Amino acid sequence: MPRFPKPPDDFLCPYRHACPYLEGLSTQWVWECYQETSGLECQYEHQLEQLEQQLDEVQNENAQLRRENQQLKAQLQALHRRQFKGRNVPLPTSPANPNAEPKTKKRGAPVGHPPWQRPPPKHIDQVVPVPAPKTCPHCHGRDLQPVKEVHEHVQEDIVLEPRTVAICFVHQQGYCPACDRNVWQPGPGELLGSYIGPAAKATALYMRYELNVPDRKISRFFAEFFGLKFVPASAYGFERQAVRRGLPLYEDLRQKIRALPVAHGDETSWRHNGDNYYVWYGGNDQLAFFVVAPDRSTQTAQSIFGEHFAGVLVSDAYAAYHGVHPKDWQSCLFHIKNKAKELEQELALLPGPAADPDARAFCQKVQGLVHTVCQAHRRLARGPWRAKAARNKEQSLRRTLRQLCRQPLRYAKAEAFRQRLLGKEQPHLFTCFRHPHVPPTNSQAEQSMRPVVLMRHVVHCTRSPKGLENHSVLRSLFETARRQGKKVHQFFYDLFTMDTDQAQAALFQNSPERKSRPRPSCKKKKPP
Repeated sequence: MPRFPKPPDDFLCPYRHACPYLEGLSTQWVWECYQETSGLECQYEHQLEQLEQQLDEVQNENAQLRRENQQLKAQLQALHRRQFKGRNVPLPTSPANPNAEPKTKKRGAPVGHPPWQRPPPKHIDQVVPVPAPKTCPHCHGRDLQPVKEVHEHVQEDIVLEPRTVAICFVHQQGYCPACDRNVWQPGPGELLGSYIGPAAKATALYMRYELNVPDRKISRFFAEFFGLKFVPASAYGFERQAVRRGLPLYEDLRQKIRALPVAHGDETSWRHNGDNYYVWYGGNDQLAFFVVAPDRSTQTAQSIFGEHFAGVLVSDAYAAYHGVHPKDWQSCLFHIKNKAKELEQELALLPGPAADPDARAFCQKVQGLVHTVCQAHRRLARGPWRAKAARNKEQSLRRTLRQLCRQPLRYAKAEAFRQRLLGKEQPHLFTCFRHPHVPPTNSQAEQSMRPVVLMRHVVHCTRSPKGLENHSVLRSLFETARRQGKKVHQFFYDLFTMDTDQAQAALFQNSPERKSRPRPSCKKKKPP
């Protein structure tokens, strides 16, 4: 390639204004543009790298959002299935005919379950002879032959005698010099100053807290069946009168709950005057204590169980129960199993890349472990308690749980659940093997909350502080009387007609014999 000599200093290109090799462009303009754009290549390359990095970040974010969207869709679908699941469970198809449609499980008791049969009545009150028919009820034939054999059909029914009993109590009076007034005592079954008797009030309370009947319908029922008319506000007044008489028994129940060796605790939502409240429960198979509180704080839990509960507390993993500082604590395994089941349902709905087979297998194994724990505890509780065998079983189950939670999981919620099982809650999962009579689940409290939940849907909760007190006191006395083997209607009748000591004796099983003792009342003598 020839080397061109350096042009002289005064050289001027003749094509500087229009160069034929540049399609008529000015060489001077081209050179100026070249000088202006020199060095921009590196800047463009840097911008290109930044754009590529931003594109990668957007793609990663898009993939993450797509996975989260799939997870949220799976959670929503699983929640919808839990709320609106069908009653009939489809049975799997037979291996011989896999293409056949799955059969529907027949409603009723499982196979091998003993049937329930109505016991025959102990005595027959009335015998009604029925002549033989003259026409066959099936073919309507008239050639019927007489038969010596008779057919007996026993039927039980009720006898309605809706009537109101008006009782006039004639009181012999005595003069009290200290009070300067005439005094008298109530008669049997008499409520001084009340125009409606204790039987009607006890029946109204039974309908309210057992049958969940609103006050307006209670008033209508008494008016139509018994001819006893009162306004719905009077039914509310019956509750207030029962609460005033039952408050000492309610506070005594609180002290008995704090002295229990094993107690269950739970809470559920409640609406009060448009605000969120909570119904708290504490008790066992013999006692029940309810309180409606505005929060789910530790102070409310302490108001039920005290600041230092001396027994074993069975509840869920809610942090407020730690504030009562129980001697020991059993975390409900049913909540663990239910959480694992919900996660498994969500994972089953996730598509390919978003699914985590290891997390789904983990949830299934956790459910199996909970089932194993309950079966082992049931076998130990059948006979005399063997502490050594229970301790060995606890250690074995604890090792199984640690082995199960060894590997981390990709699904975030499943990983959080795994960390929970390895955290502070783990020592309280097997407390039932350290203490006799401690169940592995909190189903006793869950069943105790069921009447409250049903009543919440019927009466639409409360609107006044007195209504909160009514539901706390009367629900506690109602459930305690039922668990003590008492007839609830009879207990409320005793609550209206007896003093505090006698009503307390009527509530509990191991109580002294009840004696009816009139309560003196002082009332100013009316002027003649």
